[in-house]
Formats: sequence, C-alpha cells, structure tokens
Amino acid sequence: IPKVQACITALKAGVNRTHIIDGRTLHSLLLEILTDQGIGTMVVEGSRRRVKIMTINNKMAWYLAEAEKTLMNNVGRLPVVFSRGEGCRLWDTNGKEYLDFLTGISVNNFGYAHPDITAAIERQAWKVAHVSNFFYLEEQVDLAKELLKLSEMSKVFFANSGAEVNEAALKLARKYGKEKLNGNYKIVSAIGSFHGRTLGSLSATGQPKYQKAFQPILPGFAYAEYNNLDSWKTTMGDDTCAVILELVKGEGGVLPANPEFVHGLVDFCRSKNILIIIDEIQTGLGRTGKMFAYQHYGIKPDVVTLAKSLGGGIPCGAMLVNETADIFTPGDHSTTIGGGGMAYAAGLTILKLLQEPEFLNEINEKGRFITNCWQEWQAELPIIKNYRGLGLMLALELSVASKEVMLACLEAGLIVNAVTETALRILPPLNINNADMMEGLGIMKKVLQKFV
Repeated sequence: IPKVQACITALKAGVNRTHIIDGRTLHSLLLEILTDQGIGTMVVEGSRRRVKIMTINNKMAWYLAEAEKTLMNNVGRLPVVFSRGEGCRLWDTNGKEYLDFLTGISVNNFGYAHPDITAAIERQAWKVAHVSNFFYLEEQVDLAKELLKLSEMSKVFFANSGAEVNEAALKLARKYGKEKLNGNYKIVSAIGSFHGRTLGSLSATGQPKYQKAFQPILPGFAYAEYNNLDSWKTTMGDDTCAVILELVKGEGGVLPANPEFVHGLVDFCRSKNILIIIDEIQTGLGRTGKMFAYQHYGIKPDVVTLAKSLGGGIPCGAMLVNETADIFTPGDHSTTIGGGGMAYAAGLTILKLLQEPEFLNEINEKGRFITNCWQEWQAELPIIKNYRGLGLMLALELSVASKEVMLACLEAGLIVNAVTETALRILPPLNINNADMMEGLGIMKKVLQKFV
C-alpha cells in the first residue's frame, strides 16, 4: 500500500511517528492536528525495528508505552495522556473529556487557553522571549511594579519555580542571620509542611518521607507543630534567623493556620527580629479569595514567595521582600532566565484579571457554595467527615481511601487530587462558571455515593 510504504520510509529515515489521513473528510488534516476526532491512522516504529500500525484510539497506549521508555520514574503519574485543554476542560489523546478541578495544582488558575493570557504570551514570543540577566526587560519591570503595588513590599527577585524562590528566601535568611543576628542560622518550618524538592527547600520541608532518600539534608533546619505556638517558641531557641510558613498547608492536607497562632508567631518573631517568610506558592494570587493569603490574617511578612499561577503555565516564580529583607547584593544570588519575557507578560495579564471588580469576592462565594453543598451531602453521605480550606483551595475529609475516590472521579471525567490518605483536594479554576461547577460537583457526588 503506497501510503503505508511512505510511512515506513519516513520512519526508517528517522521520523518518530506518521499519520495516514483520510482526505475525503473535509478539513481532515486540521481535524487530525487540532482535534481528537479520531479520523486518522498512526504508523510508528515498534520493537525490533518492526512497523506498528494503530488507529487513533490506540494513541494513549502508544504514548504511555513511550513514556515508560523515555521519562524517569520520579513521579507517580496516572495513566492518562492529555492532548489539549480549553476553559476548565481537558481532552486526552483518545478524545475523552474531563472537567479539571485541579488546574495543574493551582497553575492554570484561569483554565486552559484563556484568550487574554494566550494572546499575551503569543505577542511576547514575537517580541522578545529572553535577554541575559545582565540586562532588563520592560515586562520584568512592569510585573515587579504591579506585584509590589499589590503586596506593599519593597523589591522583587524573579526565578523559574516555587522551589527556586524558596531557595532564594532560605539563602537570604542565612545572610540576614549572619549580618543582623550575630550569626544566627536556624530556620524553622512546620511539621507536615512542603516547600519544594531542591536540597535546600527539601530541608525546610517538614516531611521525613521526602527527605529519607537524600540524607543527610542540610543542617540548620528544625520543625515545629503547626498551629501550636508553644512548639514554635521552644523549637526556635536563641539561634533562629527565620521561620517559613504556609498559611494553608497545601501538600500537607489543605489545613489553614489559626489566626491566634499566626498573630502569636508574628509577635514573637518581631520581638526577636526573626525574619518571617510566607510561602504563597500555592495560596497566592487569588487562590484563597484574597490576592495573598496573608491578607486574611492582617499581617505583613518580611518575605513572600510566589510561583505556580504567576506565569499562567509558563514557569515563573517571584520572591518579594520588604525593606528589612532587602539585603542581597550583586553576586549573592541569580538565575539565567528568571521567568522570561513570556512569563512576565502572562503574569501582567493574570494580575489584571485578578483585579477585575468583584473577582476576588466571587472566588469566596464559589468556595462557600461548594462547602455548603458538601455540608448538605453529609446527611446522605456519612463517609464525609468534614471539609476545610479558604476560597477555592478546599479539601474534603473522608472515612474511605481518598485515592480510590480520586481514581473513580477520574474514570467519571473529573480531575481531583488525593492529597492525603483520606483527604480529597480540589483547586478549581478561579473563573469557573456555575454550570461547570455544578457539573463537577454532580460527578463528585455520584462517585461518593458508590462508596457509601
């Protein structure tokens, strides 16, 4: 068959995969490239240099097999390969549709292919994507100014991820302790916290299961009980230079901090001139119903770290500091890209969207609506023990294994996360409409009914 032979020739020449398109179908090439309608046949190289022909419905199996051969086994991934997204919906390579109530773990906070964010990224890609850190970009300065206006902080350092800006904050804390606190070096974080997987941020993460394979971790870190002020005072001692705190523990189970604990810790730190670092990687930029989670508590941190949604899917992180913490000098810390032009452009658009009238209030209203639904469900779904969170950063505590519920939701077309063994985390798009929210909740309720 000439078409198949042409595919085989292309594969032998080094092409990874080929497609045979039915030209009798109107716009068949565009449909094959841009949609999941399944109008083609894929021809790829199989084992022992043999050609393997598969229909479009076997795309998923092929990609999963190739992933096993090519990607490191460092993440426990689920066996789904996505090909595109729009709004709060994703489609896998077999064309199945999903409602995404996880948003890439609070990265795609305005859903997929948002027209304003996508247009900003495209415009910037044509303009300039990157210059070295020896120079400035217009968008870099504009984004820094906007972040400082909203946060009332003094200066910004841009990086590429949450772990990177937390690393920067830890380095800054050590320098602060050396210069301002007679050499104090200890950094205290919460038991059950999560601050990243690089060696420094991992050392600040209060979860031994993540640290075990990488011992010895960095010295000078200690851990105190979340929401227990006495535990923090005892742990801090006289050699502490900084504390790092999530105001809602994300990977630790979506646990908000008690206001009394937060205020007590801030007062104690202020009395000893200890730096207060607030990790807003997951909570920041509207996720909890305020621009920053610390605004719920009426406090002013010395350092705030941001990432995830800041670049709208383009890697970007930011460390914000007040005047007290503005102590870096040239050579202390840097990064080659630090987000880059497209991330800055996306960030500016995201901050504009977040400041639309009543938008943050609507996030809180949506969160209350969801938790009210969960409260109503408890009467007929006794497996629901409780619920918690702020804004649209929410968790449902169950009496059954959350992973089983998560997998059942995935099968039913709803993406959620088993954040602990018994807690189900949801992070819906901040701009989710009522119809999509109700559809997702309907799927969740039907799944939970099967576990009663």
